[in-house]
Amino acid sequence: VHLVESGGGSVQRGGSLRLSCATSGFRFSNYEMRWYRQRPGKGRELIATISVGDHFRNVEETLADRFAISRDDDNNIVYLQMNRLKTEDTALYYCRRSTDDYWGQGTQVTVVS
Repeated sequence: VHLVESGGGSVQRGGSLRLSCATSGFRFSNYEMRWYRQRPGKGRELIATISVGDHFRNVEETLADRFAISRDDDNNIVYLQMNRLKTEDTALYYCRRSTDDYWGQGTQVTVVS
């Protein structure tokens, strides 16, 4: 099982980024997928979940007006679209296969003012 995040970087406040999590080694379409982040000095927090078959999406309430999760079952990728970024969104962003112990290595997002 492999999960590889990409798409992070440094962005101006108010900008947008789309994170990708490319997966392999398992039947992607059979699994719920999640995005987490870990901000400096904080614990890892769940920010978005997408169900099998894309029947259900959930984004943490305080982020739901700016972030969106999606999936591409043909290419085994889960995305996190982040808009109107704020400096407090600076974090290491991770994808995870459901609640399993399979995580990516993370991609750093830095929002500068």
